[in-house]
This record gives sequence, C-alpha cells and structure tokens, in this order.
Amino acid sequence: MADPADSLEALNIRPRRDCLRVAIAQTQVGFDPRTNGAAIRAQMREAADAGARLIQFTEGAMSGYPSGAGKQILAGWRVDWAALRDELETTAALAADLRLWTIIGSNHPLTPPNRPHNSLYVISEKGELVGRYDKRLLSYTEVTDWYAPGARMLTFEVDGFRFGCVLCIEIQFPELFVEYAREDVDVVLLSTFSRDPMFAIQAQGHAACGAFWLGFSVPAQCSEAAPSGLIGPDGRWISKALPDGANALVIADLDRGSEAVRGALEYARPWRARARAGELHQQARVDDLRSAQTLRF
Repeated sequence: MADPADSLEALNIRPRRDCLRVAIAQTQVGFDPRTNGAAIRAQMREAADAGARLIQFTEGAMSGYPSGAGKQILAGWRVDWAALRDELETTAALAADLRLWTIIGSNHPLTPPNRPHNSLYVISEKGELVGRYDKRLLSYTEVTDWYAPGARMLTFEVDGFRFGCVLCIEIQFPELFVEYAREDVDVVLLSTFSRDPMFAIQAQGHAACGAFWLGFSVPAQCSEAAPSGLIGPDGRWISKALPDGANALVIADLDRGSEAVRGALEYARPWRARARAGELHQQARVDDLRSAQTLRF
C-alpha cells in the first residue's frame, strides 16, 4: 500500500504535524573532512534510529573551523575542497537513504580570489541541497581575513514547521532573531564554534523573546562552556548534552501540544506578533496634552 505522505508529496502538499522529532549534534571537529564526515554520518544513523526527522550540526562541522587553532596550525590550514565536496555528496546520499533532513556547517568556496563563505548547508530528506545560509555578520577576524559575508536570511519548512538559521557570533545581533520572528519561524537553528557560556544564556533569551524553539549545536571540544541542546519557546532547556567534551546527540521533540510551552505558543507568540506589527498599540494611542508634555510631572 502506498504511503499517504508520498501521495501528498506528489501533489506538492506537505503534511502538517504538531510534533517533530529533531536531533542536535555535538561532534569533535577537526580539519580533515574525511574524519569529520565519518563522525557526521555516524550521528545521522543514530538520529534516524531514534526517529528524528532533522539533524543539526555545528559551525564548520564538515570543513573544520579555525577558532581556537594554534597560530602554526592556522597558518598552514588549507581546505581540501575536493575531499570536502566528496564528503558532502556522500553525506547527502545518506540523508536520502535515511530520509533525514541534515543541516551541516561548512566552508563554501567562491570564485578565486574571493574568500569562502562560512555556511550552513540544508540537505532535504531526498538528499537534495535545497538551501544554504551564509553567515552575514562576521567577527572582525573573519571579515578581514577568513570569510566573505553572506547577504540573505534563509527559511525552510519540514512537516509544517518553519526553520531559520544563524551562525555563531550572530547571536550578538538581536535584529536577526526579530527578523525571523517576523517571518513566523517556529525554530531557529544556531550553530556555533564558541567557548563562551554567555552564548547559551543569550540563546535562551532570544528563544523566549521570539517564542520559538532554538537548536543550539556546538562541537564537542567547546561543550564544557555550553553543550548542545534544544531550547523551548519559553526560553527553558528541553534537553541538552553533558558539558564533558564528548561526542553526544540530543534527541528532542518540537511538540506544539506540550503544556510546558502552551503559554509561549498560544499567548505570547501571537500577542508579540501583533505588537510588532503595530496594530495593538496604534489604535490605543491618545491625543492628550498631558501625554505630549514630557517635561512636567
């Protein structure tokens, strides 16, 4: 018997679900795409076995990322672009086999002499590259020496849940999260190669203000400062890995019916959307001399 979901897909209709299982990865990331790719695919298989529909990996998960590298290593670091492409294609094929949406951080080459982008690849359950988020707001070192900045936000949908992407130091820019809130995203995926514990605290704040879930993925070697996990739309952690520097995989559900997030989704989210649009407050403003005179008690 045919799968009803396949019939809907043929009609270009995606089934909406009230619960979506996701996996947030925490892998040891080095500078060898072959080693990184093997670790990524191992966690993809584990996520699929646990029933996840999407897995999120950290910044630079496939290519490596120079943060924290010694000067000698960094000076000699060159991306093996042929190996990187091969690993990405192999990983995309596995995503199709597992029917698993896969979000992977990686360098993305541009035409020489332009520097690469620092990106998140979005690979669909069919193994197709359906989007790429290029980090828009870079650190000073990145923008002057390592990377070319991107220029566009990215949203995509999985089973009726709308996702947005940000990378690392972009957590310092609330306007990006407000932008995604205006786009009515359900989940923001933040992948970061950071050892700053404040990033996790800021992530909780952004999730609570936007009333969306937030996937927080870091490499294993950075997890002692703030491990990978999923934050709910109320700003509270739903689940997270141990801060022990080890590989880990967090499996958690985006559950619209959860009593724990009901207030955030049913009350806070729609109220804040209307407030941002101005419709709630513009109609309530008054023409009053005592309001206009701001230098009187």
